[in-house]
Amino acid sequence: MLKVYNTLTRKEEEFKPLNENEVKMYVCGPTVYDHTHLGHGRTYVSFDIIRRYLEHIGYTVNLVINFTDIDDKIIKRSQEKGKNPKELSETFVNVFLNDMATLKVKPADIYPKVTEHIPEIIAFIEKLIEKGFAYKTENGVYFEVKKFENYGKLSNINLEDLISGARIEPSDEKKNPEDFALWKTAKPGEPKWESPFGEGRPGWHIECSAMSSKYLGEQFDIHGGGRDLSFPHHENEIAQSVAYSGKDWVNYWLHTGFVMVNGEKMSKSLGNFITIEDISKEYDPEILRFFFIQRHYRSPIDYTAESMSHVKNNLEKIYNVIENIRISLEKSEKSGIWNENEFLLYDILKNSKHNFYEAMNSDFNTVEALKSVFEVSNGVNKYLSLVKTPSEGLLLKAFDFFKIVGEIFGLFENYFKESSESNDEGFVKFLIELRSDLRLQKNYEMSDKIRDGLKELGYQIEDNPKEGTVFKKINI
Repeated sequence: MLKVYNTLTRKEEEFKPLNENEVKMYVCGPTVYDHTHLGHGRTYVSFDIIRRYLEHIGYTVNLVINFTDIDDKIIKRSQEKGKNPKELSETFVNVFLNDMATLKVKPADIYPKVTEHIPEIIAFIEKLIEKGFAYKTENGVYFEVKKFENYGKLSNINLEDLISGARIEPSDEKKNPEDFALWKTAKPGEPKWESPFGEGRPGWHIECSAMSSKYLGEQFDIHGGGRDLSFPHHENEIAQSVAYSGKDWVNYWLHTGFVMVNGEKMSKSLGNFITIEDISKEYDPEILRFFFIQRHYRSPIDYTAESMSHVKNNLEKIYNVIENIRISLEKSEKSGIWNENEFLLYDILKNSKHNFYEAMNSDFNTVEALKSVFEVSNGVNKYLSLVKTPSEGLLLKAFDFFKIVGEIFGLFENYFKESSESNDEGFVKFLIELRSDLRLQKNYEMSDKIRDGLKELGYQIEDNPKEGTVFKKINI
């Protein structure tokens, strides 16, 4: 049973999507005015792994990642560079997509852009005005936060504290200091669109509410992003969307932790700002992915030269194990009597696979899941050092375990390019043959152990007098 930590409720909850076999997921994308950095990489690799795991356990995932391609930062940067805002944003959209491809992040199903959804955003704002949650001023349209009853629940912020710490600029014309912009009246030289509220452009928060509603509906399963987005961005998204539809909007809120560099927050002012383009020249993308999963996705992670060296060494050890399995398969035997070494590795493989899924089912706990990977690595190394002729079935099972891990974590690609099909069935057939031999020897204790072990791995066997022993896949 999969459980996820919901930022909204501050507890782990059983994951139950709105539709039985489908997961609708929206992850806030970048504001495209600069290069993709290590923090972006951590966020999108984390949600890539979450998406891969959901697909692995049988869900169809509909993933939307937006591009904020018009914003104050984009306008300011384009003016500094002497470029058109559209030209600037398109440049960094392509940079982002290239960086995600470098990091082996699977593409989203849809990448909506703000500038291509102005009519939807205007319609969304009009309905909020109609329902009394928003009001017009000379400077644009604002959402009236006091009208929304549960404001602050996601980020655990008290509205009264927020009000006391806010201030209104003389030109704002806001009713209340905490109100936020849905539409901004155009200033000279800025990009602008016609609207019932006058020429202007959308505020930051409204875009995600409008675009997620268009592609995922008024209710969906997962909304994700970096921890820094929980307030005010995600808090404001909730207010807008629930006010718009009158329905609970998102069932599960997931947030990734910060990336530190040598114990300090990454920032340009400190000179420790690391782009994906630069770091991928120094480290293979799989090393970066392996680095990110060393910590739980909700926890902060510290980038240091020492940590990267440690990560690189550990990943190379796993590469060596996988390569040793491939080499050893050439001298392995398809059948034979198992001794203590075979049964020991069999138990390690069975228990480690179980523990791997237990960890991933506990809010995608990659830290605990990695322990199972190292247990299998150590177990295989020890086994190969003790036997002259290894069991083909066991090696195939170990190989398949690493293939599953690689598919979920986005690792070991070079070792499994030619191995698109699982080796499970070959291993199951091998164990059934071994069990039959044990039954002929009247070793029912060991034959029952194999039967029970196969069930734990997701296979049920039946002894049929006419067809012999047959097996079928079951859900575990």
